[in-house]
Amino acid sequence: MPTQSTLPFDSSASDDEARAPLRTLPVRAGHWDELQTAEGALREPWRQFFGLLGKPGVAGFDSAAASVERQVRENDITYNVYADAGGPRPWSLDVLPFIIDEAEWAQIERGAAQRARLLNEIVADIYGPQTLLARGLLPPALVFGHPGYLRAVKGFVPPEGQYLQIVALDLARSPEGQWTVVSHRTEAPSGLGYLLENRLIVSSLFAEPFRTMRVHRLAPSYSQLVATLAAAARAIMSADERSMSGASAHIVLLTPGPFSETYFEHVFLARYLGLTLVEGKDLTVRDDMLYLKTLDGLERVHAVLRRLDDTFCDPVELRADSTIGVPGLLQVMRAGNVMVSNVPGAGFVESPALHGFMPGIARALLGEDLALPGIATWWCGEDAAWQDALAQVPEALLVPTWPGGANASAAPTVPGLAAGLQTLADWRERIEQLPDAFTVQQPLRYSYTPRYENGAGMLGARPAVLRVYAIADQECGWRVLPGGFTRLAAEHQESVSMQMGGSSVDTWVLSSQPGSTFTLLPSPIKPGELHRERRRVPSRSAENLFWAGRYGERAENGVRLCRLILGSLEGSDAEELFGTFIELAAANGLVSATGHEARRSLDDFERALVANLHENAGATGIGRTLASQAYACGEIRGRLSNDHWRTVLASRNDFRDALHALSLVPAAARNGTTLEFRRPTPYDRIALMGALDTLATQLSAISGCQGDRMTRDEAWRLLFAGRHIERVATLATMLRIAAHERTLATPAGFDVLLQLFDSTLTYRSLYPGRLEVPALLDVIVTDPTNPRGLYGVYARLRARLDEIAQASRGPRREPFASQLASVEALPTLEVLCEPGEDGRYPALTALCDSFAERMAAMSNEISARWFSHAVPLAAQVWS
Repeated sequence: MPTQSTLPFDSSASDDEARAPLRTLPVRAGHWDELQTAEGALREPWRQFFGLLGKPGVAGFDSAAASVERQVRENDITYNVYADAGGPRPWSLDVLPFIIDEAEWAQIERGAAQRARLLNEIVADIYGPQTLLARGLLPPALVFGHPGYLRAVKGFVPPEGQYLQIVALDLARSPEGQWTVVSHRTEAPSGLGYLLENRLIVSSLFAEPFRTMRVHRLAPSYSQLVATLAAAARAIMSADERSMSGASAHIVLLTPGPFSETYFEHVFLARYLGLTLVEGKDLTVRDDMLYLKTLDGLERVHAVLRRLDDTFCDPVELRADSTIGVPGLLQVMRAGNVMVSNVPGAGFVESPALHGFMPGIARALLGEDLALPGIATWWCGEDAAWQDALAQVPEALLVPTWPGGANASAAPTVPGLAAGLQTLADWRERIEQLPDAFTVQQPLRYSYTPRYENGAGMLGARPAVLRVYAIADQECGWRVLPGGFTRLAAEHQESVSMQMGGSSVDTWVLSSQPGSTFTLLPSPIKPGELHRERRRVPSRSAENLFWAGRYGERAENGVRLCRLILGSLEGSDAEELFGTFIELAAANGLVSATGHEARRSLDDFERALVANLHENAGATGIGRTLASQAYACGEIRGRLSNDHWRTVLASRNDFRDALHALSLVPAAARNGTTLEFRRPTPYDRIALMGALDTLATQLSAISGCQGDRMTRDEAWRLLFAGRHIERVATLATMLRIAAHERTLATPAGFDVLLQLFDSTLTYRSLYPGRLEVPALLDVIVTDPTNPRGLYGVYARLRARLDEIAQASRGPRREPFASQLASVEALPTLEVLCEPGEDGRYPALTALCDSFAERMAAMSNEISARWFSHAVPLAAQVWS
């Protein structure tokens, strides 16, 4: 076993003269060491890297690691793991890059382009003439038994016969230094967004080595991808569309949504490539055409870059239980009206069993031997291969031929890579029961790449797998992105998996030529070239903007009410206001509207109020509203400033953490129904009030960002409309409750309403020392200058809705003016101030009821007008 050593970082110095040595831990015996030769000398790329880094750079590794963590946190780079109940993990990125020299990259590039070409030919043959099956080069059971083979795609031929636009290969270096193909990724290859984010972060930390070592730039490859998609999309466009001035093909990136494990990179890629990020529910099929639902109506889509698994793409012809696909998508493809990349159905070539057949297929289809070898593989569905595996590798890896394990419910579970080596004789009986489901792979001892151990002042090493990407060009050739997505195994693990705690590194491909300065980031533009275009607003984005406004206002009102109640419970007016507080809390979701426990006493009420603050409680209170606001804002992150988004996250996370610290968190449910709390009472009321004060400040900041950091377009107007619909409905409900509970004209009721309407200072400045209903209603209802006065809020909402309707180019509908009465038609102050015989102000109560009904109707109308697009086009026109 090699002993730990020290590395010099001055490339011109001898070991004795080395400055700033850094301890290195040895790699495991029998594995290729990416850092050092067998004699312990630095490999040349690393000698150059550390020589350029120098002593200050080495001493700064800890601060560099801290910088990486900070950027990951601030950019909210996440990776969703389905097993994590606590939500998405922060992205794991190590400081040191993975370095590949020019000669090695030439071999990888040649082999990756060849594999991509071969995989496209295999897919084309299987969905076309199927000569591979007829000649016995591929067993039919291996193809037709794979869930990734889609019979609905048989006979479909895409433009130019190009079934694949992106092919990814996972490579590992053998102990002899040979790059070996571990797996193929053709369904919806992930990692393109993460590797770009890795590059942006790590290259900024090591600017001098990055520049001097002439690391290949990544942007041209992404430009190639967009150009390839655009060329295919233009071929889909009709002659009329191409003849329109300034018309361009519409390309979307189809994501499963926020619960996808790689959703962050879907958002990042869509922004970087300039594509519209959509989910399946954003798209609809009409007359064999694919459309995006937008605020302006339906807009045609010509190309789809999908990040959706094959079988989920179309619930009509594939998985009927898919709620994330697009009904009718395959029919649009067959009609030649949309290009989908990669073509659904390409996933069957990802089967690990295919490795054993690739050499013969390459010679048959390409007339070439493979430039990159594949991992030694035996498919147990061929008895000869199974017997050969038993004889050659008594211990090997057993992996499922098809995703999800065996192909029948009665079959045993296939161990998989994470289970490690298996003794084949122990599995013989189970394999021979269902041989097709099992594939045997010879173990490959991955190379170890250096990794800085944060805080330890030393270099460790982890097994590494490199994912490279081949991208099709417009001439049906292939170009390989000069870099890759390199992943490292978790500590004490040999298999590489991000889900199992692995990490990632930036991948540097060195060049002897000057680096390209090409970038997809915005270039300088001349004043005369400027032109303003309306930013496309997909309906789902519009809906989330609308609800982000509603949830933001709902949270503010809930926090204001909760602070008011908790601050008043020990006051002299608490008993007098008990009924009012109960109704207000129930109307705002702070306590259950049907529960009787909270109504028994002030103590029981307080207990219920506090117990329902957490987002996992039963009521739809503050915690749940904050979680809903975070979700809605997460769906529209591209429209929010960084400060805006971070404040939204902080408001939810900080409040949740505060409730944890106060032990005000739901415990595990008993019998699936009853929730018990660890310390519902007594609790630290002062500390909780402090948490609510902090939350109120954060919510005010969010409101400020929405008011000052967003462009005043239709999207912003929808957010404004959502917030003001919620404000009118909530304030009207609060005012009605006060009138109904007969606390409107009491000193205590005055104070409550002024605080809830956030109008205490305004009232006192206008009517000092006066406690009269006309003065109160003048401030909180009829004063048009009060930002929370009902009539003023209503008037501003009405104007914004008309602005959206006028700006929208979609089908015309009944004007909002005919559905919302003008302010002049609303009751006057004199009418509102007339008390009834029961002291409940009937005109005021009727007005509040009317406002609540109108706001519910407006919410439904907005949804029907701009979000759903559920009726035929002809029926959308209002006359």
